[in-house]
Amino acid sequence: MNQVIIYSSRYGSTLQYAKKLSEQTNIPAVDYREAPELSGMRTIIYMGGLYAGGVPGLTKTFRGFSLRDGQKVILITIGLSDPDEPENRQNIRAALKKQLPPDLFHQAKIFHLRGGIDYQRLSLSHRTMLALLYRSLRKTPLEQQTAENRALIETYGKQVNFIDFGALEAVIREIQHEKTPH
Repeated sequence: MNQVIIYSSRYGSTLQYAKKLSEQTNIPAVDYREAPELSGMRTIIYMGGLYAGGVPGLTKTFRGFSLRDGQKVILITIGLSDPDEPENRQNIRAALKKQLPPDLFHQAKIFHLRGGIDYQRLSLSHRTMLALLYRSLRKTPLEQQTAENRALIETYGKQVNFIDFGALEAVIREIQHEKTPH
């Protein structure tokens, strides 16, 4: 095995994408807590949900890792906000930059996918945090809100699913070494 999909999923969207990508590529998918030694891998795909501006397990997975010649790292974030919004992409990349060594961040191929949320399934701490954030955002004038904040307001308390397995096609092309825009 010289390719691996490593994922961190708390509520299931990332896990769904990881399983689908594994099916489509025959690359095994493993939870980040069970990740194999990365030094011998040719292709490392890390899929992680975005929570409060960070990707769980990302820092731990790549701690002490140095990209070698012939290795490829593909990072895929899964979040509620629309990654087609430039502001959202900038925020996501800023969060990734804080979690990764600069050389790895700059050499990795990065993709952003949309997930979903079901407020009924959230932990008490996440529900509480989002309730406080929601109340705060509702007081902010619309013209001062970010696209990400508007998305949170629109979906608050609901069950929404933006999962699009078709978005994995660009990732598959990258795995197969075809040129893809990011």
